[in-house]
Formats: sequence, structure tokens, C-alpha cells
Amino acid sequence: MLDLNELKRQTAEVSGEAKALYAQLRIDSREEKLAELVARTEEADLWDDPESAQKLMADVGSRRNSLASWRKLISMADDAVLMAEMAEEADDQETAREAEQLVNDVRALLERLNTEVLFADPLDTSSAIIEINAGAGGTEACDWAAMLGRMYLRWAERKGFQADIIDQLDGDQAGVKSMTIEITGEFIYGYLKSERGAHRLIRFSPFNSKGSRETSFASVSVIPDVGDDVDIDLKEEDLKIDTYRASGAGGQHVNKTESAIRITHLPTNTVVTCQNERSQQKNRVSALRVLKARLLQRQREEQEAAMAKLQGVKTDIAFGNQIRTYFLQPYTLVKDHRTDYETGNANAVLDGDLDSFMIAYLRQLADARVAVAE
Repeated sequence: MLDLNELKRQTAEVSGEAKALYAQLRIDSREEKLAELVARTEEADLWDDPESAQKLMADVGSRRNSLASWRKLISMADDAVLMAEMAEEADDQETAREAEQLVNDVRALLERLNTEVLFADPLDTSSAIIEINAGAGGTEACDWAAMLGRMYLRWAERKGFQADIIDQLDGDQAGVKSMTIEITGEFIYGYLKSERGAHRLIRFSPFNSKGSRETSFASVSVIPDVGDDVDIDLKEEDLKIDTYRASGAGGQHVNKTESAIRITHLPTNTVVTCQNERSQQKNRVSALRVLKARLLQRQREEQEAAMAKLQGVKTDIAFGNQIRTYFLQPYTLVKDHRTDYETGNANAVLDGDLDSFMIAYLRQLADARVAVAE
């Protein structure tokens, strides 16, 4: 027989936890942001630009799915409290058992949603732009860069996010020398910032006639894509804009028109290219968005470095150092060198199963923040 007083205490406790987390993560503000985006989807000229419309709809869908879980959490917590009170008043064990099950369900959902507590940076809720560059090593490194690109595309697909390749430079024989991917949705940057750094692959090379074991590197950069919300003033005189004929996928069109765009921000010598759209104007819009995101990231890194210097904190400036190694032969293992998290299922990781690595990294950041605060 259930102790009805204890049940009532548990329901009140779990309801309090749910509502405290709801407030801590500013779910009301996120609801307001969703409402703003939904209003934009109802504008008459929405589909004048199908690409932008598609990304907006993907963002709305992602936010709706995320917030639906929070609405469900609060509703379940309220129902559990009400049922516990009804069970106590009527001395009803059947209702008490239903309330107990609801408490367990709320706790399970709370555990899943607690992941969002790890996103402390205001930009963690943003979409993200991933830039992958092959390291030294010719075809082997280019193939590895392409494998990483596929890994992030599969991760986005698994999570239900919109992902688009906005720039790609193919390797001479196979793979890619560089690839830029835009992933749209909520908390994309929060998750993917764990991927910044150099990724190392060890395997028997398919491009070597001797089949010898090779080591390849590729660097991954992740920047928040805040769209039109970013406060970056781009002066026309600071920009050098070049057009050229795109290469790679796109059919004969890419060889006939100068649709590709290269923008150089002269004060910082930051260069952005975009060539995957057939329209020069669309490539220009995409390139400017990436440029703004890069410049915002640069500002943040400079501010963080300056603050760390004032506080006497040693900052990690080794962006190029390997963060993770992927062993494919003679055994399979993927190990993150920052968190020591590892798994033997390398094929699953390369197919986009990255959440465990991301969560381990986010928990490490959270622990570091607590240590600094203490």
C-alpha cells in the first residue's frame, strides 16, 4: 500500500524541480521567440525566397519539438500533484498508483531535459556553421574530411535538423579539401561546439597499393549562425568581392556562369567562399552570413582571451591539437582526448552517433565553470 503522504511530498518535489528548471532555462522567452518566427511564416512574401523559407520552417519545427517537451513536462507535473491530492482526499490507492507512475514519468523526462542546463552560453541556442578542412596528406586527408562531413550530415539527419552544404572544394582524386555545412535548428551550436579542433584518423589506406596504415588529420571549425540578429557592421569599403566559376557538383551551369562568390574582409583578412547555389545573389547572401558569423566568433574569442588574461586563467590556444582519434584498423575505437570518453563502435560514430561525445564535453565544461566559481 502506498504511503499517500509520501506520495504527495514526492509529487510536490518533482513539480518544484520541473518548474525551477523551466524558469532557469527561460522557456517563456523561447516561446516568445517561436511566436515571432511563426509570425514570419505567415507573411505573404515568405516563399519569394524558397531557400530562406525552408530554413525558417525547419527552425520553427525544431523549436516547436523542443518546447513541446517542456509543455508536456509541466502538464504532467501538475497532473501528478492534482492526482496525489485526489488520492489523499479519497484514500484511493488506484489513483495513487497512477500518480506514482506520473511522478516516475516526470523524473525520466526531467533527466532528459536536464541536458539543456549544460548550455550556458547565450549563443548555444543558435544554429551553426561547420567548416571542415583537410590536413596535410593529399588524397587520404581529403577522404577523411569528406567522411567527417558525412558524419555531421548524418548527425543532423538523426536529430531532425535541416543541413545544407553551402560550399565545397573537391579533392584532386577523392574526398574534399574543404566543406562548409549550415545546420539549422535550436541548440545546434551548443552541441556542435564540442567538435572544434583537429580530428585524427588511423586506418589501412584504401589509396595505398601496399595497404599500409596511415594517419590523417582534418580540422573542424564551428561558429554560431545567428542570422540577422548578429550586430556586425560590414562596411562596403572593407569588403573585396570576387566572382568566379564554381567547380564540383552542379552540372554544366557551374562552368558557364560566374556564380561563385569570394568575399574578403580586408581589416581582418577573413575570406569566405560560397559556390553551391546556382544564383550568384544567393551565394552572396550565404557568404555574407558566414562572414558575419566568423567575425562575431572572432570578437568573442578576443574578449574571452582578454578576460582570461586579466583573471590569470590559462586559456586553451591549441585549436589545432587533436581532440579526438578514430581508429578503424587493426581495431575500432573512437576516443576523445579531452574527456577520455571512448567507444568501440566507430562505424556508429561515423554514421552520426555523436551525442555521447558531445554530452561528455558539455559536462566537463559545466564542471570547469563550477570549479572556477568556487
